[in-house]
Amino acid sequence: MAKQGRRRTNKALRRRTIGRLAGQFQIGLLVIAAAVAVLLVFAARRSEPPQATATTVPPTASSTRPATTRTANPEPTHVVGRATPTTKVSRVGILAGHYGPENDPGAVCPDGLREVDINLAVAERVVTALQQRGYEAELLEEYDDRLNGYQADALLSIHSDACDIPEASGFKVARVSFSAIPEIEDVLVECLYQEYGRITGLSRHDYSITPDMHGYHAFLKIHPETPGAIIEMGFMGADRYILVNRPELLAEGIVQGLLCFLQR
Repeated sequence: MAKQGRRRTNKALRRRTIGRLAGQFQIGLLVIAAAVAVLLVFAARRSEPPQATATTVPPTASSTRPATTRTANPEPTHVVGRATPTTKVSRVGILAGHYGPENDPGAVCPDGLREVDINLAVAERVVTALQQRGYEAELLEEYDDRLNGYQADALLSIHSDACDIPEASGFKVARVSFSAIPEIEDVLVECLYQEYGRITGLSRHDYSITPDMHGYHAFLKIHPETPGAIIEMGFMGADRYILVNRPELLAEGIVQGLLCFLQR
């Protein structure tokens, strides 16, 4: 009986031992399997190509506006409301000496030749020639109301000398004595001397300039900053032929003198 009891006990112990060993073996297998799985996952990750890291980029002008396509010849852009620059047109006043409703003939020769007729014929041609060149030229009378405060880039009064000195020949130009712009008016005077003399062939007779020319009434009426001058185109005695028969030549000499001044 005792032997049988010990045998049973030994069998039970062996069974427990075997059961423990089997359980430990299973646990070991699970651990090994888990380790192998971890290694496989790690190896798989290492074999994958690196992924780009997403970076937040602040928006730029090019990324926030739709792209535009440039053409080879883009159309010009016009700005609305902006005035187009324009070139200022010079204004010139041409006063025909003694011309006007007063019926003042000016100097008159024994045969009836009147200064006013010579002056007007030349003055009208000067105005036309300047207008054809794009200038704002206007004909003024001797006592024109527009002379008061007259503003322009130049004013020229056209006259002719009397025929009471038969041998006198030549022309002369003068400005007001007490000028607010003497340097500018001196340029106007010299331009007229230079160009009128060159084109007409007449000589200077400036030593016969009178106080009436320096104190000419129109000079005292126009705006102080309007350059003004008076020209005596020639003597109605010795220079009669050119004064009567060549008004276009006299006009061209005056026009060129004015252009010399205006385009300086």
